Amino acid sequence: QVQLVESGGGSVQAGGSLRLSCANSKRPLNFYTMAWFRQAPGKDREFVAGIKLGAAAVYSDSVKGRFTISRGDGKVSLHLQMVDLKPDDTAFYYCAATSDQESAVEFPTSYQYWGQGTQVTVFS
Repeated sequence: QVQLVESGGGSVQAGGSLRLSCANSKRPLNFYTMAWFRQAPGKDREFVAGIKLGAAAVYSDSVKGRFTISRGDGKVSLHLQMVDLKPDDTAFYYCAATSDQESAVEFPTSYQYWGQGTQVTVFS
């Protein structure tokens, strides 16, 4: 029913920008809670940004003011616009979704569905 595919990752110099997208090949996910997480080598998966239906977006302190999460149109369910990228932003970025509107947006355990991830590398 839900199959998430991320795109838009790549290598960029510090201060640069990237825009990640998350598509669901099956159907739109307009009513799902969705989020972006990231995981760097040797570190735990970390919440980046999340969005619930009818609520303001939530961001981690490390990306607030630099990243913007937004819902897409149709089968492209989610975007993450990243500006002023820093080497510490280097990680694998994952899209996640859940149909449970009561779940806490920032916890990985809240999510039923995950994409395979896309690599973001920021070099100085």
